[in-house]
Amino acid sequence: MTEAGAETTAGSGRALRILVADDSVLLREGLVRLLEEGGCDVVAQAGDAEDLLRKVRAHKPDLAVVDVRMPPDNTDDGLRAALTIRDEQPGTAVLVLSQYIEDQYAIELIGEGHEGVGYLLKERITDVSALLEAVHRIAAGGSVIDPQVVSQLLRRHRREDPLELLSDREREVLSLMAEGRSNNAIASELVVTDRAVEKHVTSIFSKLDLPPAEQDHRRVLAVLRFLRA
Repeated sequence: MTEAGAETTAGSGRALRILVADDSVLLREGLVRLLEEGGCDVVAQAGDAEDLLRKVRAHKPDLAVVDVRMPPDNTDDGLRAALTIRDEQPGTAVLVLSQYIEDQYAIELIGEGHEGVGYLLKERITDVSALLEAVHRIAAGGSVIDPQVVSQLLRRHRREDPLELLSDREREVLSLMAEGRSNNAIASELVVTDRAVEKHVTSIFSKLDLPPAEQDHRRVLAVLRFLRA
């Protein structure tokens, strides 16, 4: 840990106070050693989610490093504890570690735009300099998301975003619809026939999964999806 990192994180020149929670004793001890050798002060360790919450409330560390899957249920106990920490102790930053890319957990942790959060794959902790940099950035109020997780989230967004199914011409038509243009006006703008515009609009409704309905105006719903994207 650089001196600049210590000053930025602690705000008073003191060592960064960290709590490490992981049910694997070997991994936990290894992580503690890396952090302490990097100049951090590991104030407590925890092996399960309940012990984690108790010790966070008692020690109020600058940062909690938390494994996603922990006892008692060995599912998402660590993540749920991390979310509780964010609610109860806003002054404690949280770095969540995961064995695999579990993008839903990442979304749940960072979905509300919290500052001072991180989500890294455990394989990253072998890069000591990168780990220490992430720890100090998060403790200083920043955020660090594993590059592999970001890539997967972007790929999933593209797969799940129905607008990605639209052709370039259909996007043009939908854009003009968003401006309030009628089919006839769109046809004039694009220099195509009214019939061509009608076919594009029908295709847009189909790709956006907007079947005919008495109470829903599909044109309005299509434009709303376009604007939200």
